[in-house]
Amino acid sequence: MVNHTMIVSFDQPLPDADLDQYLADIEKAMIDTGLVRSVVTRRHLPVPGEEAIPALIATAIVQVTVVDRDALAAAFRAPGLHELIDRWQARHPYQVAWANHEPLA
Repeated sequence: MVNHTMIVSFDQPLPDADLDQYLADIEKAMIDTGLVRSVVTRRHLPVPGEEAIPALIATAIVQVTVVDRDALAAAFRAPGLHELIDRWQARHPYQVAWANHEPLA
């Protein structure tokens, strides 16, 4: 198994409804590839003072689980995924950091 964990950081605060829709859209797009075992999304839990740290601070976390790296590569070539990303980037710019890794537990 391979986990693809994304740290998503929107440039500006998003209304809750927009963030919920983004997470639902990403989850659906990944599931629709037929290549993922699971998709889990969560909101970042902010703590006081973290904005003073010079780092990418998450708005949300997305974790996709696939059987192997080939499945992950194929999922990211799936039709429609990049159009979805482009549409969200145009409406609400964001940055993403990610790590591909074996399950942590």
